Amino acid sequence: MRIANVDGRLTLLTPDGPVDVATASGGRFGPDPQAAYESFDDLRRWAQDQGGPAAGAETGIGDPRLLGPVAPAPRQVFAIGVNYRDHAAEGGLGTLPDEPMVFTKYPSSFSGPVTDVPLPAGSVDWEVELVAIVSRTARGVDSSRAWEYVAGLTVGQDLSERQLQLRGPLPQFSMAKSHPGFSPTGPVLVTPDELPNPDDLEIGCAVNGEQVQKARTTSMIFPVPQLVAYLSTIVTLYPGDVIFTGTPSGVGAGRTPQRFLRPGDELSSWVEGIGELKQRFV
Repeated sequence: MRIANVDGRLTLLTPDGPVDVATASGGRFGPDPQAAYESFDDLRRWAQDQGGPAAGAETGIGDPRLLGPVAPAPRQVFAIGVNYRDHAAEGGLGTLPDEPMVFTKYPSSFSGPVTDVPLPAGSVDWEVELVAIVSRTARGVDSSRAWEYVAGLTVGQDLSERQLQLRGPLPQFSMAKSHPGFSPTGPVLVTPDELPNPDDLEIGCAVNGEQVQKARTTSMIFPVPQLVAYLSTIVTLYPGDVIFTGTPSGVGAGRTPQRFLRPGDELSSWVEGIGELKQRFV
C-alpha cells in the first residue's frame, strides 16, 4: 500500500490514480492523514479491495506542492545520530556506538516533499534519511517482530544548522535540526511488503545535481527493527510516531573544505522504491 497526504487529506495511490480515502470509504476512515495510523491494519485491509499500489511514487498526484508530510502531527519524533558506519568514520568517531544515540526533531519543522526552505543564520547541512512510521502501540517489542509495528517507510531530510548544533558546552541537536522546513518527508508512505527488501534500500541526495550522498541501508549500525525494539524498551511507541533513522556519509560538515547550503541551492533526496524530496533554499 502507498498512501500520501494530498492537500491535507489521506489519499491512497492506485494504478487508476489517487483515491480520497474518506470519500471512497463512505466515512469509515476520516480525511486526516495522521489519524490513519490509529486504525492502520483496518486501513490496509480496506485498501486491498481498492486495487494494487501505484507503480510510481507520485502517480497521478498532480502538483507535488500539494503533498504534505505523511505523518504531519506525531505525538513523538525520534531521530538517530551516527547510525551509518561511514558517517561515524567521517565524523571522527573512533568506536561505533553500543546503542542508538537518540534525539528529537520538533513537529513544527515538518513539511511536505517539495518546498522552499528559508535559510537561518549559520551553516545549514543536508542529511538524507530513511524514515519509519509506527503503526501500533509498542512496548518491549522484540526485534524479530519489530516490522509488525512499522506502518511504512518514507524519505526524510534531517536538515541541520551546525553552528547552533555544536555551540556551547552541550550540543543542541534538537533545536538546530528543527527550524521551519527542516524536516521534509514524503512523497508517500510505502508499506514494507511493497518493497523487495525493506532492510536493503539505496539512499542518496544531490545538491544542484551533484551527488553528495549515496549508500545502502544495510550499512546502518542499528537497522529499523533494532531501533523499534530499543526505543520500545525505554518509551511506549504510539501509532503515527516518526523515527528518522540516521544518515550516511557525505554531509557538508564532513568535507574538506566544509560545504553548506546557500540561497538558490536545490537539494534532491531519494530512497529506492519510495520516491524523492526536492528542496530549494531561499
